[in-house]
Amino acid sequence: MLCDDCQKEPACVHITKIVNQQKVEKHLCEQCAHKSGEIMGKGINNLFGSKFSVHDFLKEMFNYTLTDTVRQALEPVCADCGLSYSEFTRSGKFGCSGCYQAFSGQLEPLFKRIHGTAAHAGKTPKRGGIRFGVEQRIKRLRHELEQHVNREEYELAAKLRDEVRALEKQLADQDGVGGMADG
Repeated sequence: MLCDDCQKEPACVHITKIVNQQKVEKHLCEQCAHKSGEIMGKGINNLFGSKFSVHDFLKEMFNYTLTDTVRQALEPVCADCGLSYSEFTRSGKFGCSGCYQAFSGQLEPLFKRIHGTAAHAGKTPKRGGIRFGVEQRIKRLRHELEQHVNREEYELAAKLRDEVRALEKQLADQDGVGGMADG
């Protein structure tokens, strides 16, 4: 692709602007880019001194530091103890119970990545654990069933309904066997 201005040299600078909600693209050679004044700034002009390096360009683009005021505006801070989310990520410890609420938006994806889910399941008691597990499964299936009915996915809902009934029958059978053994 040749330079849009001189039509002689290959274009090595590609500029995209939005002007009056219209996308305007300009492809310039190194010399025309300098002449046009499209490229401003100490760091970027220095990049074109002898050789252009994408690595140096990106380093210059992202070479900035946030002030404390800007950082606080961009990242959540606990109102109770003043702990910032970046401080939490460095230490791995909360400052107080209010941190859970202050960082809730960042914690759910973190918990999902670590534990595979954001919902706390707790422990299953050893005594009566099988029954408890079946009851929890029924509860989850009923919730899914309700969602499928709301989305009018009746075939999936029917399968879940049948599974819930089978599990409920299994619990009733266990109660019957347990009752006969006691009597």
